[in-house]
Amino acid sequence: MTRARMPRPHEVAAARRDPRLLRALRERREDEAWRTRGTCQTVDPETFFPAPNEPADAAVALCRSCEVQGSCLAWALEVGDCHGVWGGTTPRERRAMLVAWRDEVQPDPDAAEEAGPPVRDRLLTLVPLS
Repeated sequence: MTRARMPRPHEVAAARRDPRLLRALRERREDEAWRTRGTCQTVDPETFFPAPNEPADAAVALCRSCEVQGSCLAWALEVGDCHGVWGGTTPRERRAMLVAWRDEVQPDPDAAEEAGPPVRDRLLTLVPLS
């Protein structure tokens, strides 16, 4: 198994201008039910997870025609999914987009409130320090 390399600066710069990333930024959290309308619902999931030596062209082509491509890519970048084709992008493309995504997207304060205090703070309340 090979380790994924960090994206180079020129790859990140190109990702910042990529229309797929710009669409994902616009459609982020716009539609929570996007999965039910994806083109992928009617296709074998294996199509979107080709072997490392196989091309992902078929999956990328299907994604290009999908109406929820932006929401799908936003989800993959949000959770950091590094396998398969999401939102018409390959894992290699998403690695560069992820750097740009993290610079653009600020953490959601409402989500942080719902999650409660950070894990470290919760541990301190459970285990008194001596």
